[in-house]
Amino acid sequence: MTSSLVILFCVGILHQSTMAVLMDKLADSKICKDEECSYVLSMATALDDFIAPDCRFINIKKGQMVYVYSKLVPGDGSGVFWSGSVYSDRYVDQMGRIGYFPATVVKETQTFADNTVQMQTTSMDFFCD
Repeated sequence: MTSSLVILFCVGILHQSTMAVLMDKLADSKICKDEECSYVLSMATALDDFIAPDCRFINIKKGQMVYVYSKLVPGDGSGVFWSGSVYSDRYVDQMGRIGYFPATVVKETQTFADNTVQMQTTSMDFFCD
């Protein structure tokens, strides 16, 4: 009986860890302030609401401040997306979560990066969990 519960518990843990999905790449390269994209490039204010179409993106409400961590370099015929996070009373569940959003829904208000690094994106840049 005990071994059956342990097996069920392990299967449950393994099942939960396999729920992550690799999504299509939005671009082949990105611009960041540093090699890890861990420093804020700029601050922006949302000009309009944006509802995330999938787990790669974040929800943004008009008027929110957005911390921009990277800017995807668009390929031919693709849109321009930035990655960042929002901090506010709205979408409290997404505070600190980094995701993509269209650059057209924000206005950059302050730039922190004089020097930037352009690097290739990897599949992990578009990993959903």
